[in-house]
Amino acid sequence: PGLKVVTPATPFDAKGLLKTALIDQNPIIFVEHSLLYGLRGEVPETSYTIPFGKADVKRAGSDVTIIGSLRMVHTSLEAAEVLAQEGIQAEVVDLRCLRPLDMDTVVESVGRTHRAVVVEEGWKTGGFGAEIVAEIMSRAFDDLDAPVERVSGKEVPMPYNRGLELAAIPNHIDVVDKVRSLF
Repeated sequence: PGLKVVTPATPFDAKGLLKTALIDQNPIIFVEHSLLYGLRGEVPETSYTIPFGKADVKRAGSDVTIIGSLRMVHTSLEAAEVLAQEGIQAEVVDLRCLRPLDMDTVVESVGRTHRAVVVEEGWKTGGFGAEIVAEIMSRAFDDLDAPVERVSGKEVPMPYNRGLELAAIPNHIDVVDKVRSLF
């Protein structure tokens, strides 16, 4: 309580949210994912801000809502491309902030798609994804045609070996498989 937690997934969002953080007078945790440092994207040279607590629909879809933040947004977008080839149109929602959390955008999306998958890189036990699922169940239960599903990191200590690390972190195939299970 009292902290704002910002989780940008794109260069555009990182600049806009950082500019907002610099003018905000409250304590802010600005989370950077080191594997996103090499990501390229359009960033205007002009100054702009992005309001905290406003999620962004990165890809529109009509069959399932996939919710994520940070690197899992890109994993979800990869999964959405694979699913589109199978005729499943996935909407990808980037939370951008964990606090304040924009559940209105998530609930609106779930109301349109009637299915939801929450994707997080961390462990399922005690993960933030559980909060998203709880909010969806509380606010959009009657809109759901299937249970809300979660894709998360494996329940193991994070290994230092690159191959084992990749096995412990969710990838787009994990998301695709979970989405397929809803249909």
